[in-house]
Amino acid sequence: MQVDARTVKKHFEKSMEDYDDNAVVQRLIADNLVEELSKIKKYFPSVLELGSGTGLLTRVFSSKCKFDSYTANDLTERAKFYLDKILPRYDFICGNAEKIKTNSSFDLIISNAMFQWFSDLENAVCKHFYSMLKAGGVLAFTTFSNDNFEEVRSITGLSLEYKSFDEISKIISKKYEILYSKNFDYVMKFKTPLELLAHMKHTGVNSLGVKKWSIVQVKDFCEKYRNLYPEISLTYSPVIFIVQKK
Repeated sequence: MQVDARTVKKHFEKSMEDYDDNAVVQRLIADNLVEELSKIKKYFPSVLELGSGTGLLTRVFSSKCKFDSYTANDLTERAKFYLDKILPRYDFICGNAEKIKTNSSFDLIISNAMFQWFSDLENAVCKHFYSMLKAGGVLAFTTFSNDNFEEVRSITGLSLEYKSFDEISKIISKKYEILYSKNFDYVMKFKTPLELLAHMKHTGVNSLGVKKWSIVQVKDFCEKYRNLYPEISLTYSPVIFIVQKK
């Protein structure tokens, strides 16, 4: 299932106030990404962050790495409210990361939990972002693999078009040297299926379609979830890549 950028923007604007309180996995992988990146290099003169959102990654990166100029991108102008609290100065590009244009080139392009929304990952990574990186520049990002939310997919048949870890690695290797990569599962547990649905809503990662569910549909989903997954578990399958332009 592909979700257009306008729908993604709508979901995230609604969830921004509650995002940081619920984004357990997103915070974990942002921490992991920056930790591994800082082992490779801690200074990047020019940085472009894609999908800055509430500044979760911005905050972690700026506390552990050094830079001279910082450019942030997001689908919504509301992201600047959060950036203003973290960075004394920055440039901002509002729009779909797959289509943004800039005359600048960067030593680092970094992003957290956002690439899964792309309509064409290979074009974005191997052409669009590749052209924005300086020679030897680094692309560091996290996303999710095809086992993500497997419980929800088994009940609804709905899912984003996630790629496997191997598929992402194959795409990346065409234009980059892989410096670090990792994939793993992280299982969250909830008291009720309704609590699980609220969690998905508050992190803007709702992959249950663009139409609002009826009470009957919600009840049916909850009953099936309890029967199939009595522990009310939800599996995240994050992947982390740090790669260098060949």
